[in-house]
Amino acid sequence: MFLRILDRFEEVLISVLMAAAVILIFVAVFHRFSIGYAADLVRYARANEMPELQSWARSVYSSINSIKLTWAQEACIYLFVWMAKFGAAYGVRIGIHVGVDMVVLKLDAKWQRIVTIIAMSGGILFTAILVWIGTTFVYHVGVGGQISADLEMPMWIVYLAVPLGSALMCFRFIQALHLYVTTGQIVHHEHGHVDGMDDAPAPANGGAAK
Repeated sequence: MFLRILDRFEEVLISVLMAAAVILIFVAVFHRFSIGYAADLVRYARANEMPELQSWARSVYSSINSIKLTWAQEACIYLFVWMAKFGAAYGVRIGIHVGVDMVVLKLDAKWQRIVTIIAMSGGILFTAILVWIGTTFVYHVGVGGQISADLEMPMWIVYLAVPLGSALMCFRFIQALHLYVTTGQIVHHEHGHVDGMDDAPAPANGGAAK
Protein backbone atom coordinates (compact mmCIF):
# COMPACT_ATOMS: atom_id res chain seq x y z
CA MET A 1 0.00 0.00 0.00
CA PHE A 2 2.76 2.41 0.99
CA LEU A 3 4.72 1.68 -2.18
CA ARG A 4 1.68 2.28 -4.36
CA ILE A 5 1.07 5.63 -2.68
CA LEU A 6 4.75 6.56 -3.04
CA ASP A 7 4.79 5.55 -6.71
CA ARG A 8 1.66 7.58 -7.42
CA PHE A 9 2.95 10.58 -5.49
CA GLU A 10 6.21 10.46 -7.44
CA GLU A 11 4.41 10.38 -10.78
CA VAL A 12 1.96 13.15 -9.84
CA LEU A 13 4.71 15.38 -8.46
CA ILE A 14 6.83 15.09 -11.61
CA SER A 15 3.79 15.71 -13.82
CA VAL A 16 2.71 18.77 -11.82
CA LEU A 17 6.21 20.26 -11.82
CA MET A 18 6.56 19.72 -15.56
CA ALA A 19 3.11 21.17 -16.31
CA ALA A 20 3.72 24.18 -14.08
CA ALA A 21 7.07 24.91 -15.77
CA VAL A 22 5.61 24.60 -19.28
CA ILE A 23 2.61 26.82 -18.46
CA LEU A 24 4.81 29.42 -16.79
CA ILE A 25 7.20 29.52 -19.76
CA PHE A 26 4.26 29.89 -22.17
CA VAL A 27 2.72 32.73 -20.14
CA ALA A 28 6.08 34.54 -19.83
CA VAL A 29 6.78 34.31 -23.58
CA PHE A 30 3.22 35.36 -24.46
CA HIS A 31 3.52 38.30 -22.05
CA ARG A 32 6.80 39.45 -23.59
CA PHE A 33 5.51 39.31 -27.16
CA SER A 34 2.25 41.00 -26.16
CA ILE A 35 4.16 43.99 -24.80
CA GLY A 36 6.10 44.21 -28.06
CA TYR A 37 2.97 44.04 -30.22
CA ALA A 38 1.20 46.66 -28.07
CA ALA A 39 4.19 49.00 -28.39
CA ASP A 40 4.23 48.48 -32.16
CA LEU A 41 0.52 49.31 -32.29
CA VAL A 42 1.10 52.55 -30.37
CA ARG A 43 3.80 53.59 -32.84
CA TYR A 44 1.63 52.66 -35.81
CA ALA A 45 -1.33 54.68 -34.51
CA ARG A 46 0.88 57.69 -33.80
CA ALA A 47 2.50 57.56 -37.23
CA ASN A 48 -0.88 57.36 -38.98
CA GLU A 49 -2.54 60.00 -36.78
CA MET A 50 -5.14 57.70 -35.24
CA PRO A 51 -5.64 59.15 -31.74
CA GLU A 52 -8.40 56.75 -30.66
CA LEU A 53 -6.40 53.68 -31.61
CA GLN A 54 -3.30 55.21 -30.03
CA SER A 55 -5.15 55.83 -26.77
CA TRP A 56 -6.49 52.26 -26.72
CA ALA A 57 -3.10 50.80 -27.57
CA ARG A 58 -1.45 52.81 -24.78
CA SER A 59 -4.05 51.49 -22.34
CA VAL A 60 -3.40 47.91 -23.44
CA TYR A 61 0.36 48.44 -23.22
CA SER A 62 0.08 49.88 -19.70
CA SER A 63 -2.15 47.02 -18.56
CA ILE A 64 0.21 44.34 -19.89
CA ASN A 65 3.31 46.13 -18.62
CA SER A 66 1.81 46.35 -15.13
CA ILE A 67 2.00 42.54 -14.91
CA LYS A 68 5.51 41.81 -13.69
CA LEU A 69 6.90 38.40 -14.61
CA THR A 70 10.57 39.04 -13.92
CA TRP A 71 10.46 36.10 -11.49
CA ALA A 72 9.25 33.61 -14.11
CA GLN A 73 12.70 32.53 -15.33
CA GLU A 74 13.94 31.91 -11.82
CA ALA A 75 10.79 29.96 -10.93
CA CYS A 76 11.17 27.77 -14.03
CA ILE A 77 14.76 26.96 -13.12
CA TYR A 78 13.73 25.86 -9.64
CA LEU A 79 10.83 23.81 -11.00
CA PHE A 80 13.16 22.00 -13.38
CA VAL A 81 15.67 21.38 -10.56
CA TRP A 82 13.00 19.66 -8.48
CA MET A 83 11.69 17.80 -11.51
CA ALA A 84 15.19 16.57 -12.41
CA LYS A 85 15.93 15.26 -8.91
CA PHE A 86 12.67 13.35 -8.56
CA GLY A 87 12.79 12.36 -12.23
CA ALA A 88 16.15 10.69 -11.58
CA ALA A 89 14.56 8.59 -8.84
CA TYR A 90 11.72 7.71 -11.20
CA GLY A 91 14.30 6.69 -13.80
CA VAL A 92 15.88 4.24 -11.36
CA ARG A 93 12.46 2.84 -10.52
CA ILE A 94 11.54 2.01 -14.12
CA GLY A 95 15.08 1.26 -15.30
CA ILE A 96 15.28 4.02 -17.88
CA HIS A 97 18.79 5.26 -16.99
CA VAL A 98 21.54 4.62 -19.53
CA GLY A 99 23.82 1.74 -18.63
CA VAL A 100 26.83 0.23 -20.39
CA ASP A 101 26.69 -3.53 -19.89
CA MET A 102 28.72 -4.76 -22.86
CA VAL A 103 31.52 -6.07 -20.63
CA VAL A 104 29.16 -7.46 -17.99
CA LEU A 105 27.27 -9.53 -20.56
CA LYS A 106 30.53 -11.23 -21.58
CA LEU A 107 31.09 -12.51 -18.03
CA ASP A 108 29.74 -15.81 -16.73
CA ALA A 109 26.59 -15.84 -14.58
CA LYS A 110 28.46 -15.75 -11.27
CA TRP A 111 30.53 -12.70 -12.12
CA GLN A 112 27.57 -10.96 -13.75
CA ARG A 113 25.74 -11.25 -10.44
CA ILE A 114 28.72 -9.97 -8.44
CA VAL A 115 29.38 -6.98 -10.71
CA THR A 116 25.69 -6.06 -10.84
CA ILE A 117 25.40 -6.14 -7.04
CA ILE A 118 28.53 -4.00 -6.72
CA ALA A 119 27.16 -1.48 -9.25
CA MET A 120 23.80 -1.20 -7.50
CA SER A 121 25.49 -0.95 -4.11
CA GLY A 122 27.60 1.87 -5.51
CA GLY A 123 24.43 3.69 -6.51
CA ILE A 124 23.05 3.27 -2.99
CA LEU A 125 26.27 4.54 -1.42
CA PHE A 126 26.56 7.50 -3.79
CA THR A 127 22.98 8.68 -3.28
CA ALA A 128 23.25 8.16 0.49
CA ILE A 129 26.30 10.45 0.52
CA LEU A 130 24.32 13.01 -1.49
CA VAL A 131 21.54 12.86 1.12
CA TRP A 132 24.04 13.53 3.92
CA ILE A 133 25.87 16.34 2.12
CA GLY A 134 22.62 17.85 0.82
CA THR A 135 21.00 17.85 4.26
CA THR A 136 24.04 19.55 5.78
CA PHE A 137 24.07 22.15 3.02
CA VAL A 138 20.34 22.85 3.37
CA TYR A 139 20.77 23.32 7.12
CA HIS A 140 23.57 25.86 6.71
CA VAL A 141 21.66 27.75 4.00
CA GLY A 142 18.61 27.89 6.25
CA VAL A 143 20.67 29.19 9.17
CA GLY A 144 22.26 31.79 6.90
CA GLY A 145 18.86 33.10 5.82
CA GLN A 146 19.73 33.21 2.11
CA ILE A 147 16.85 34.17 -0.20
CA SER A 148 16.44 34.04 -3.99
CA ALA A 149 16.97 37.14 -6.12
CA ASP A 150 13.56 37.48 -7.80
CA LEU A 151 11.11 35.34 -5.85
CA GLU A 152 12.68 36.32 -2.52
CA MET A 153 11.93 32.86 -1.16
CA PRO A 154 14.18 31.02 1.30
CA MET A 155 16.84 29.21 -0.68
CA TRP A 156 16.80 26.22 1.66
CA ILE A 157 13.43 25.32 0.13
CA VAL A 158 15.00 25.24 -3.33
CA TYR A 159 18.03 23.20 -2.21
CA LEU A 160 15.78 20.79 -0.31
CA ALA A 161 15.30 19.03 -3.66
CA VAL A 162 18.83 17.60 -3.35
CA PRO A 163 18.46 15.58 -0.12
CA LEU A 164 14.82 14.64 -0.77
CA GLY A 165 15.38 13.59 -4.38
CA SER A 166 18.58 11.74 -3.47
CA ALA A 167 16.82 9.93 -0.60
CA LEU A 168 14.11 8.73 -2.95
CA MET A 169 16.72 7.73 -5.51
CA CYS A 170 18.63 5.80 -2.82
CA PHE A 171 15.41 4.00 -1.87
CA ARG A 172 14.82 3.08 -5.52
CA PHE A 173 18.34 1.65 -5.78
CA ILE A 174 17.66 -0.42 -2.65
CA GLN A 175 14.44 -1.65 -4.24
CA ALA A 176 16.25 -2.57 -7.45
CA LEU A 177 19.01 -4.39 -5.54
CA HIS A 178 16.49 -6.31 -3.45
CA LEU A 179 14.61 -7.34 -6.58
CA TYR A 180 17.81 -8.54 -8.23
CA VAL A 181 19.08 -10.46 -5.19
CA THR A 182 15.74 -12.20 -4.60
CA THR A 183 14.61 -12.84 -8.17
CA GLY A 184 17.62 -12.24 -10.40
CA GLN A 185 15.65 -9.65 -12.40
CA ILE A 186 16.90 -6.19 -13.29
CA VAL A 187 14.36 -3.43 -13.74
CA HIS A 188 14.51 -2.22 -17.34
CA HIS A 189 12.40 -0.05 -19.58
CA GLU A 190 11.04 -1.31 -22.88
CA HIS A 191 11.27 1.53 -25.41
CA GLY A 192 8.34 0.11 -27.36
CA HIS A 193 6.13 -0.04 -24.28
CA VAL A 194 3.32 2.48 -23.87
CA ASP A 195 1.85 2.94 -20.40
CA GLY A 196 -1.80 1.98 -20.18
CA MET A 197 -1.60 -0.43 -23.14
CA ASP A 198 -0.94 -3.61 -21.14
CA ASP A 199 -4.55 -4.72 -21.37
CA ALA A 200 -5.18 -3.70 -24.97
CA PRO A 201 -7.58 -6.13 -26.72
CA ALA A 202 -6.16 -8.50 -29.29
CA PRO A 203 -6.88 -7.80 -32.97
CA ALA A 204 -10.12 -9.30 -34.28
CA ASN A 205 -9.96 -12.61 -36.19
CA GLY A 206 -6.37 -13.12 -35.08
CA GLY A 207 -5.18 -10.61 -37.68
CA ALA A 208 -2.27 -8.25 -37.19
CA ALA A 209 -2.96 -4.79 -35.80
CA LYS A 210 -2.96 -2.13 -38.48
